[in-house]
Amino acid sequence: QIQLVESGGGLVQPGGSLRLSCAASGSIFRNYHMAWYRQAPGKQREWVATSTAGGVINYADSAKGRFTISRDNAKNTMYLQMDSLKPEDTAVYYCNARHSVFDIGPFWGQGTQVTVSS
Repeated sequence: QIQLVESGGGLVQPGGSLRLSCAASGSIFRNYHMAWYRQAPGKQREWVATSTAGGVINYADSAKGRFTISRDNAKNTMYLQMDSLKPEDTAVYYCNARHSVFDIGPFWGQGTQVTVSS
């Protein structure tokens, strides 16, 4: 079973940047599809971006052109670089992992709060 811990959230002004990290432990990180989700107050959790075990990357329309997902398999860590942040990006951001071969997961981290406000 993989354990996930997010970090890097905080308060940022509109137009600013943040870099989120998701540190994984307990399993072979490179064998997992990794993703970022977010949940704004009063809304359902929504998908943001995915980095598959095979290297495929996809983004939600809301993230395209502003967010960049990446992973370092040697460090067992996934990242989300968020630029040109908007108030509507305010949410708790969650790390998600699902095994690429076996029906194991999904696993979730505890989340990190991102607040975009002036």
